[in-house]
Amino acid sequence: MVATLLIILIVLVVIMFFYYVPFFLWLSAKVTGVNISLIQLFLMRIRKVPPQKIVNALIEGHKAGLRDLKRDELEAHFLAGGHIEKVVHAMVSASKANIDLPFQMATAIDLAGRDVFQAVQMSVNPKIIDTPPVAAMAINGIQLIARARVTVRANIRQLVGGAGEETILARVGEGIISAIGSADSHKDVLEHPDSISKMVLKKGLDAGTAFEILSIDIADIDVGKNIGAELQMDQANADKNIAQAKAEERRAMAVALEQEMIAKAQEARAKVIDAEAEVPKAMAEAFRSGNLGIMDYYKMKNIVSDTNMREAISKPCTKNESK
Repeated sequence: MVATLLIILIVLVVIMFFYYVPFFLWLSAKVTGVNISLIQLFLMRIRKVPPQKIVNALIEGHKAGLRDLKRDELEAHFLAGGHIEKVVHAMVSASKANIDLPFQMATAIDLAGRDVFQAVQMSVNPKIIDTPPVAAMAINGIQLIARARVTVRANIRQLVGGAGEETILARVGEGIISAIGSADSHKDVLEHPDSISKMVLKKGLDAGTAFEILSIDIADIDVGKNIGAELQMDQANADKNIAQAKAEERRAMAVALEQEMIAKAQEARAKVIDAEAEVPKAMAEAFRSGNLGIMDYYKMKNIVSDTNMREAISKPCTKNESK
């Protein structure tokens, strides 16, 4: 029983020893030429740093000829939340591609949230970005819808603080709109689509971004609506509505004026009727007072009858009256 407990205790001690003192990992490092001690590996366990990652990174860097990799810096980068494997892979790839990528820059890019290994790959193998359809109108009023392919290469030194792909797409779209809008006719753009690429490239759209624009190729151009004609039609309809409104206003004013004149005429007619109603009274009063004689009355009636006859003669005769 005691022997069994002793064996179990020895096994546990051996397991704990090889866990905190990774002897075989140290042996692998020594075989590949990486200088690291067992004490340092033991202290990594205490600091909760995985020795496997650190040693593998040192071995990879040593085999690739990276002499500036240090254990302390790798541990500090891991404790800061960085990705040691990606950083070392990126430095190895950059070294093979003759790209200057110091350790400090690689770790800064990694801690900034960008994939440093993918950035190095994009520097070696440029990436193609397809823009969404961009609609613009030429001077003659015809709309064109263009799609472009932008070939970009990662700018290692601008990855920290540089703008991303969204900014590139926005600037390219703005350049396409400006190039199409400055064309006199949509036919010129359809005949020479490369003129858009040349004009856009001259603007230096990659300034302040994490990429370098290598080329902008117009993949497709479609003819859209005749915006100029639609605008003219809308303007004509608006002018017509304004003219109709003004005509209706003038008609309403004329009707109001006519109604006012009719009212005034009716008022004047009423006054005349009232005055005519006073004539018999005045004549009766004149008879009673002796200011008007019977002969004067007949003479006045003759004058009225003569006046009515003259007015009847002066009026044009209609067909019914002639019959």
